[in-house]
Amino acid sequence: MSQAIVCTDVSKRYGPSTVVSDVSITVEEGTVHSLVGANGAGKSTLLGIMSGRTAPSSGHVSVLGHDLKTGSPVEARRAGLAAVYQELTVLPAMTAVENVFLGQDLTSGGWLKKREMVKRFKDLCDDFGVTYDPHEPARGLTVAKAQILEILRAVQSGSRIILFDEPTAALSERERRHFLDLVRELKRRGITMVLVTHNLGEVLEVSDHITVMTNGRTTAEGPVSSWTRPALVEAMTGVRAAEREPQRGANVGDIILEATDVGLPGAISGVSLTVRAGEVVGLAGLVGSGRSSLLRSLAGAEPASSGSLRIRGQAVRWPRRVRAGLRLGIGLIPEERKTEGLHLQMSLPDNVTLARLGDVSRFGIVRPKEQLAVARKLLTDLALSREVGSYPVGWLSGGNQQKVAVAKWLFRDPDVLLVDEPTRGIDVGAKADVLDAIREAANQGKAVIVTSAEIEEVLEISDRVIVMSEGRAVAEIDLHTQSPTPGDILHVAFGVKGTS
Repeated sequence: MSQAIVCTDVSKRYGPSTVVSDVSITVEEGTVHSLVGANGAGKSTLLGIMSGRTAPSSGHVSVLGHDLKTGSPVEARRAGLAAVYQELTVLPAMTAVENVFLGQDLTSGGWLKKREMVKRFKDLCDDFGVTYDPHEPARGLTVAKAQILEILRAVQSGSRIILFDEPTAALSERERRHFLDLVRELKRRGITMVLVTHNLGEVLEVSDHITVMTNGRTTAEGPVSSWTRPALVEAMTGVRAAEREPQRGANVGDIILEATDVGLPGAISGVSLTVRAGEVVGLAGLVGSGRSSLLRSLAGAEPASSGSLRIRGQAVRWPRRVRAGLRLGIGLIPEERKTEGLHLQMSLPDNVTLARLGDVSRFGIVRPKEQLAVARKLLTDLALSREVGSYPVGWLSGGNQQKVAVAKWLFRDPDVLLVDEPTRGIDVGAKADVLDAIREAANQGKAVIVTSAEIEEVLEISDRVIVMSEGRAVAEIDLHTQSPTPGDILHVAFGVKGTS
């Protein structure tokens, strides 16, 4: 079997920090090779080096026999490699079809072959089992649909190697199945793939070979037949894996929030729900079912939303701005931590205390030492894997960034905490820390509503689950008395059957 990618003694240093250290790895042509490890292990950096996006500090990379010396993405593409990164590169002002053909327009005599591009786009959508309006601006797409455009762009490029960095992090279960089917089809056609994902089920399902990274080094590797999920977790974390028991609230109190007939044009209609002190209510459903729209509406982030709202039994005006939601004691940890949840150029203490600066200020002047003390306390409790300091939050891995986003709202201390996709794109260790923090917030008396594409996680930490489909609440399940499986939830979401 020939070699598609060969990394030899590759290292990457940023100042005094070494994020990839003397890594040598070979990816065989026509295989699916997965890189796994905790956040900060160096997986995405190594993927960037393979793609030419990041120049190594030392060592070298060859792609299909071509030695990449410059760290140039253009050179990598010429060698037959495409990459889909976790950070979306979809351009919001361009249409869906224009995004897929970005940098690879079909032309004739200097004119765009628009009809041929649209036809090819529709064929790609049919192959992937998704539906798009080719002429819809990308700004109107959900995170999941924008992510799929990235994948379609890579497929359209005709590359012999495709690198995927967390390609399914924002996808629903159905969309994930389509993606994994596409991976199998691409492999059947001889395409080589390198996959970075925190979803170990996907890794074990589609990989031929798995490499484990820890602290910037490769620490274990082998064919997929030599791995199990517990063995991967243990290799990644150094801790023997054990099944996590579902977490349920023992002291559920009075109703904190009661929302009736919540609506948002084009997204949700007639949704009603309650949540009590000490309770976690999970929202489950497919992408596009209205889960995130409901959270954003309750938080005041959707001015066009409407409904009736009672807080602790008292009727209040429906919030149409986030500030109005905050005054009611409602806080939202948004799905998009990089663009909505955090200021990446600001420091950890600034981010953690931003929503409640008055508590770390005196006479209107912010006190940095108090900010740092608050950040250290909260982020230590959340098991941040780096020392807390006054450096930009953008320096952190995805899992650590999410911990900062959670710490920010724990410091704000709202009565109602809304959490949208808390574990998207973070590793197994960080997931456990974040989910434990959400459950602990409820244990301390907060009313919590959480939604995630990972149905297993919703079932793990919720007391009740509301299943949503096409913008409506179609079922409510008490997890203290019922034990549905993720498959049961999906059946309800698809309208196939109810739970008993």
